[in-house]
Amino acid sequence: MSGWKTCQKKTAGLLIAILGCAVPWSGCAKNPEEGWAMASTHESQYRTISIPMFTNDSWFRGLEVELGRSLVVEIESTTPYKVTGQGTADTLLRGRIRSARLIKLSSSVTTGLANEMLFKAELDFEWIDLATGETIVKREGFAASALFTPSRPSQETIDLARFGVVQQLATDLVDALRDDW
Repeated sequence: MSGWKTCQKKTAGLLIAILGCAVPWSGCAKNPEEGWAMASTHESQYRTISIPMFTNDSWFRGLEVELGRSLVVEIESTTPYKVTGQGTADTLLRGRIRSARLIKLSSSVTTGLANEMLFKAELDFEWIDLATGETIVKREGFAASALFTPSRPSQETIDLARFGVVQQLATDLVDALRDDW
């Protein structure tokens, strides 16, 4: 009986080893149209991006500067692209901050002051191939929001929410620059 169990264990171990080798390769394909691919999802024909300051139609001044800084950091740290000046860039990323607003989510029953607030920003952007003038990616109504608690005991400032919104917009925008996937 113990010989049978040993044989079963060895067979099970061998089967697991074979499946362990075969399964990781089953999701990879040379051609992305055939299934999963390990290739980059970024456009390979472009190497550089110019990012002029976005226009800001909101009442929150400086939001465009914060977004510009975050976009440069996000692009250079998560994509194969380098941010350069417009004269030397392959592509141009331009945009407009449509709106930024505060939304009161809850208030204190005793004071009526805000307990929780949402900072929400919305923008439009366009990524353009400077050689052809064609639009690569265009999005309108691209939005992000961040929750903050201005009341006690947290007493979080609006700056914390602004930072969260700008970071989320930069991350989501850079994700949108990828090939359709």
